[in-house]
Amino acid sequence: MVDPKPRENFDTRLAAAQERQRAKHRPRARAVSGTGAAVGLRIAVEITAAVGVGVVIGLALDDWLGTKPWLLIMFCVLGFGAALVNVMRTARELDRQRRETKQKQASPGDEAELN
Repeated sequence: MVDPKPRENFDTRLAAAQERQRAKHRPRARAVSGTGAAVGLRIAVEITAAVGVGVVIGLALDDWLGTKPWLLIMFCVLGFGAALVNVMRTARELDRQRRETKQKQASPGDEAELN
């Protein structure tokens, strides 16, 4: 007869190793915290930076290639798109944090069951 103990030990070690690998390769979300004013300022800076970079790149390429104003328009639109993606990402992270906080407050004893 084979002793089941080594198998259980292996299974627990394997599960722990798999969890470490998942945690290592899990995309890390940027922490979004602070007051509403801080989050609003961060979003405003991200929008301004994305559009500003697009405008600068468009102006530089237009000047270099002599295609005024087409590349400026194109990169300005790309900057707006990048800003929208950043705002959506920030909003998703805020929503995730809000749900986690709400869940922890609702059931602090059930945390062991969730893991």
